[in-house]
Amino acid sequence: MMKTKKISQLKLKKEECSIVIESICWTNCTSFEEADVIVLGVPDESKSHALRKGTNEAPQHIRRISNIRDSYKRSKKKSLGLPYNNISARIYDFGDVDKKEIDSVYNKILSSGKIPILIGGDHSITVKAVESVSKKVGQISMVYFDAHPDFVSTRRNYYGSVFTDILQYIDLSSSVQIGIRTPEKEEIENLNKHKIKVITPFEIMENGVKKVSEDILSLLGEHTYISFDMDCIDPAYAPGVSVPVPLGLRSVEATYILKKIVEHGMVAMDLMEVCPPYDIKDRTSHLASRIVGETISTLG
Repeated sequence: MMKTKKISQLKLKKEECSIVIESICWTNCTSFEEADVIVLGVPDESKSHALRKGTNEAPQHIRRISNIRDSYKRSKKKSLGLPYNNISARIYDFGDVDKKEIDSVYNKILSSGKIPILIGGDHSITVKAVESVSKKVGQISMVYFDAHPDFVSTRRNYYGSVFTDILQYIDLSSSVQIGIRTPEKEEIENLNKHKIKVITPFEIMENGVKKVSEDILSLLGEHTYISFDMDCIDPAYAPGVSVPVPLGLRSVEATYILKKIVEHGMVAMDLMEVCPPYDIKDRTSHLASRIVGETISTLG
């Protein structure tokens, strides 16, 4: 029995190691010290109330799909399918961390002058990340891509109260929500009360992505944090999210606006709410990996 137990534990450890060492395919350096951009995962959905479960699987699944869909074999050598403007930033995949470790990990990343890109997980993870960034740079301009405002205030500390929970860390006058199309009455009242700029998919359709991007850039302050909930994109392009809502952004529109904001400058980004068990042929995970790649390519 003892021998069998040891073998089982060894197998488990090997399996855990094989999961941990899989990196997003854009990784191009082998140490934290030499990197410009740090990718990390937080596989946590403890504050989600969604009927769909599985966002905790997203960090590893997105990495795996990026390697399957965005790398090719040429004469037994790996060849990446890169963004068109290539990737010049040095990228290190830190692996997955516990939600409780975000503060110490972000302190290490930001103190080293690097940019963190966090893959969740449910959207409540953003609160801890924003708090950690704010400790370093002060109040931030929050760019919040989402179908939902996440501005519930009658209930706190869950994925529907994120914007309420980060109010003390953001500059309201230079923050914006993009893709909103299913707010609750309470959230509409909070958006109006705090005078948050909201850009709906209909406004983007009417004014065009170039004009909308210019309006967003004119609003932003010195330190921009981007939080990208994949449900901002229409379920036709991103079906594998925890709370899908029709009438969303097209994938190219969302990524175009995102890239313009990244060009302007950002201190950190997170990408949330991919739900692999509800995806269709891994389309959402693949799109998420491409969005991460396009973000990094825009950084330089």
